[in-house]
Amino acid sequence: MLKNYIKIAWRNLYKNKAFSLIHILGLTIGITVCMMIFVYIMNEFSVDKFHAKGKRMYRVMRTFDELKEGVPYLSGPYATALLNDFPGDIKQAVRVQPNQGLISFGDKAFVEKKLYNADADFFSLFSFKLLKGNASSVLKDPSSIVLTETTAKKYFGSIDNAMGKVVTLDKQKQLKVTGIAQDVPANSHLNFDVVVPLSNYFNEDYFKVWINNGLFTYVLLDEHSDKAQLEKKFPQFMDKYMGKDMARFGAKFGLKLTALNDIYFEPASAFDNVKHGDKTVVYIFISIAVLIMLIACINFTNLSTIRAVERSKEVGLRKVLGALKNHLVLQFIGESMLLTIISCILSVVILIAAMPWYRELLGYNVSASWNSAPIYLFLAGVIVVIGFLAGSYPAFFLSAFSPIQALKGKLRLGKSGAFFRQSLVVVQFSISVLLIIGTIVIMKQMSFVKGKELGYDKEQAVIVQLDNNDIYNQMSVFKKELESNANIASVSLMSGEPGGFHDMHTFEAEGQHDKFKSRTEFADFQFVKTLGVKIVAGRDFSPQFTTDSTDAVLINQTAAKKLGFTPEQAIGKQIKNTIRDDKPRRVIGVVKDYNFLSLKENMDALIISPAMDRRVAVIKIKAGNIKNSLAVIKQVYSQVAPVYPFEYSFLDQKFDTTYKTDIRQQTMLAIFSGLAIFIACLGLFGLASFTAVKRTKEIGVRKVLGSSVPNILLLLSKDLLKPVAVATVIAIPLGYYFMHTWLQNFAYKTPLHWSIFLFAALITFGIALATVSFKSLNAALANPVKSLRSE
Repeated sequence: MLKNYIKIAWRNLYKNKAFSLIHILGLTIGITVCMMIFVYIMNEFSVDKFHAKGKRMYRVMRTFDELKEGVPYLSGPYATALLNDFPGDIKQAVRVQPNQGLISFGDKAFVEKKLYNADADFFSLFSFKLLKGNASSVLKDPSSIVLTETTAKKYFGSIDNAMGKVVTLDKQKQLKVTGIAQDVPANSHLNFDVVVPLSNYFNEDYFKVWINNGLFTYVLLDEHSDKAQLEKKFPQFMDKYMGKDMARFGAKFGLKLTALNDIYFEPASAFDNVKHGDKTVVYIFISIAVLIMLIACINFTNLSTIRAVERSKEVGLRKVLGALKNHLVLQFIGESMLLTIISCILSVVILIAAMPWYRELLGYNVSASWNSAPIYLFLAGVIVVIGFLAGSYPAFFLSAFSPIQALKGKLRLGKSGAFFRQSLVVVQFSISVLLIIGTIVIMKQMSFVKGKELGYDKEQAVIVQLDNNDIYNQMSVFKKELESNANIASVSLMSGEPGGFHDMHTFEAEGQHDKFKSRTEFADFQFVKTLGVKIVAGRDFSPQFTTDSTDAVLINQTAAKKLGFTPEQAIGKQIKNTIRDDKPRRVIGVVKDYNFLSLKENMDALIISPAMDRRVAVIKIKAGNIKNSLAVIKQVYSQVAPVYPFEYSFLDQKFDTTYKTDIRQQTMLAIFSGLAIFIACLGLFGLASFTAVKRTKEIGVRKVLGSSVPNILLLLSKDLLKPVAVATVIAIPLGYYFMHTWLQNFAYKTPLHWSIFLFAALITFGIALATVSFKSLNAALANPVKSLRSE
């Protein structure tokens, strides 16, 4: 019997090629999207799960006054003090510092961007697999170095050749290869190519300074230790070691613990130089998967139901010959599952082929693990759930036909069936309109952000990182050489370019009783000129005033307002940086507010000081010949840092970096909106085909009585477009709510104008009308004699 059911199912699929194609195409797209998102989610939520001790591992975070999020950077003494003060709670403490360095040997040299300085028990705490070497001893020797498998092969051809070799770090330190680690898994928040003992990189004095923060500290808690109880002891710990500094700075520092498995989704560590994910994107993906799968299932149910008329005689004949209802139900659900299996097979093929494109879309090295059970359980779940649920209504509907009516051809689907189908179409198109609105709003917001006047000149400004000893020690020479070239307009050395990192420090100000917090920029005298920032009161730094380098600061308008002054009143006021313990400096100028942070953040106070802390060079090149200007910069860079490769970026590229997650959301929504409305239109096309067939005689009679083609076209289209209109009315307020919520992520946002929703409605109606009209026009143009004779 089962073999007979399969044969019948296959013959029905083959006989009704158009409907079968619509069925399979809709389901295949839906399942493919779900599989893509399932693979992505599996990768996202598996980050750091491979560490054997992971459930007891935490990263220590430093909090600052009322800011509860915390930053992950601590100074050297914390790890030792935590072990000493909490021996019953903390069993291990490992310090890690993401860094970079020049590795050289013989005539070869490589700049390693993923170099970690770590404590000796790094590989004992973390479960990064070692192919060569022992985890407990591989970093004990200060002159040791561990390479990843790929790095070892890059250097020496094979991991066996690499062991025991001696390389030079930063042209100074001789290190011996004592271990080879397996390449770091993609689902790790830490990512390194080289690991060097921390004791090699820093002297003993560094580990005694409490206020010098630059290391991650990971701790392993005892099995019986309670995280919450341990955190309650941290205030006393901070008072013990940082009490004097906190009193001196007028700040309150604290500690908290972030579980290892929570670090990846930690929102407050944007500048910690490790891999992070965004839960918002994950939830958007999940929502899209559910919505598109729902549309595909609705298509399946709708199209299976409307085929009932064509299969009514088959059902009637089977019942007359003794077929039981449960046999019919089993057969039709079996057909549904067969379609689902075919769609799953096609989806797997598409997923494998599309994986490179998918990785590029995500900006993430996602992979489908075909050797693991979850993906096969997912496919089995799809077959059972979708095959059964999407096929159950048509199955019970078909099996309930009266055999007499079915054989006489008098089967009527009834008003309730029509209402049900139209309701499903409403759901489909509501989802489609919702996705279209989302796409339009995100595109409009990104366009608004990109076109917004930021308050500084970002055009033709090149950013060069001062990230190695050669360029850092020679930055003054680098700057002078560039300024002497006719292609260069100006050069400024600073602590952070707009859109980059800006420290938060505490200040005391003249006439203010309370300390206040402000972002900081440490820059030279060419800062205002290079970035084109406007001075609204006072003056700029000037070499004509010899005391400016030691006694002067600039502030922005927000800082002046925060202090309770107008820009003019702020001139001459004294400001002291309590964190750096500098002497008071005098405000000599107020700059117009410019967006040095992301447009997701409100304008913040900024104090610009010429104190030394240079991390980047911003080079303003003259218009006309960018290629020659870059060649000049490269030549000068090669003179002062000959071993290091010249790397640069443009300031106006910061947009793509800062808003890459939002740009990906825009791309994803555009693609998935297109797929959603395509699947919905497949269903609408099927309904139009069904309607045309069902009303063949009516159309013939109307044409004989003189009805025109446009009138018949309108007659057939209006009933099918009513659900689309209802869907649009439902989706617009929902779209407004969701996109208004999304826009709250931005401090500066585009208005939700009514034209956005009108445009989304017009797009949906246009596509739906084109879909319906194609089949309706065929019916309207048909010869009425043939349609009447066939009846």
